[in-house]
Amino acid sequence: MRFSGRWRTRAFTPYHGGRPARQGGEEWRGRPEGLFQRPRPLGRGTGFTLIEMLIVIVVISILVGVLLPNFRGTQDEANIQRAKSELRTMATALESYYIHNSNVFPSALTSLTNATPRIVTRVPSDPFNGSTAYQYATSSGYYVAWSYGPDRTAGLTGISSAGALTGTQADDICITNGTATTC
Repeated sequence: MRFSGRWRTRAFTPYHGGRPARQGGEEWRGRPEGLFQRPRPLGRGTGFTLIEMLIVIVVISILVGVLLPNFRGTQDEANIQRAKSELRTMATALESYYIHNSNVFPSALTSLTNATPRIVTRVPSDPFNGSTAYQYATSSGYYVAWSYGPDRTAGLTGISSAGALTGTQADDICITNGTATTC
């Protein structure tokens, strides 16, 4: 209840901060904070207590612990989509190279950067393996280009002369013109 400034007797006056209250039922003009509230010393009581700080830190650490695994899964999904998109672009570049270079696929993906006509300016790196370029193999008119995938290990090893993938695909992301239907 706040002091409203009405006439009060001495018996009903709030804490007066060390000053004597007015006598004879006169109006008391005390601090407006509230009834019976003592003034706080300057510079104290305006910050957080140690308990409040610890509670905030615990709540933030719990939220980070809950959200971090979800973020990792989202990041892997984004990298999968990026790898699929870049591999489709590489497939188009490989087909273009094949058409412009006597029906021969390049021996390495880096050959696409200095081909005539220039097909790509740079070969993108595998999002699952840092600065390493996508893996690539060719055999008898067939090619396969692949990414390591979320487990960050390559299961594919190449492509056979019949167009079949060699190795195990597991979670590798690939693109091929061979007979494989699982890429």
